[in-house]
Amino acid sequence: MKHTMIAVDLAKSVFEIAVSRHPGQVAERHRLSREAFLPFFADRQPTTVLMEACGSSHHWARQIQALGHRVLLLPPQHTRPYVTRNKTDRSDAKGLLEAQRNEQIQPVPVKSIDQQALSALHRLRSAWLAARTGRLNTVRGLLREFGIAIPLGAKRVVPTLQALLEDGDCGLPDSVRPALDEARPNQTRTH
Repeated sequence: MKHTMIAVDLAKSVFEIAVSRHPGQVAERHRLSREAFLPFFADRQPTTVLMEACGSSHHWARQIQALGHRVLLLPPQHTRPYVTRNKTDRSDAKGLLEAQRNEQIQPVPVKSIDQQALSALHRLRSAWLAARTGRLNTVRGLLREFGIAIPLGAKRVVPTLQALLEDGDCGLPDSVRPALDEARPNQTRTH
C-alpha cells in the first residue's frame, strides 16, 4: 500500500524533512528554514506527518493540522532506538519513519493551546517553587556557618531571617547582610 509519510526533525532554525512513499525507504530529503517550513506543507497533499513530541512540536502540529495533514507525535524515548547511526537531524528524521512502523508505540495527543497554556503555568510554578526552596535552603546553610540554625520551612526561615537582619547584634557580619536581604523570597526588603 502506497501512503506518503513525512518525518520532521524539529530544530531551532533548520528542520530536517524525510519523505517516504514506501515503508523503509526515504524518497526525498529537505532541510528547511523556519520561514519555508509551513509553505512546504501547504504545497503538499494531505498526508501523515511524524514528529518527536518535544518542546515546539505541539505548536507545529497544530499549524500543520490546520493545513489538512494528520500529525502523529511520537514519544522521544521510543524513537531513539530507531536512530541507527550517529545522532544527526537526518538520522533522527529517518528514525521517526522507522519508529512509526512499530504498532506498540502510541502517539502523544497534540495539545490544544489551552492545554499547553495550563501545562506552561504548571511548569513555571514548579520552577519558581524550586528556585524559592533553593534560596531558602541556601540561606539556612549560610546562617549555619555563623552558628544560626533555622528549622526547615519558609514559615520559619523568612521571619527568622527578617528578625536577624533587623538585629544589629545577632552576630551576622555586615558584609553578608545585603546579600541575605536580597535572598529573601517574596518579602519586602529592609533597605
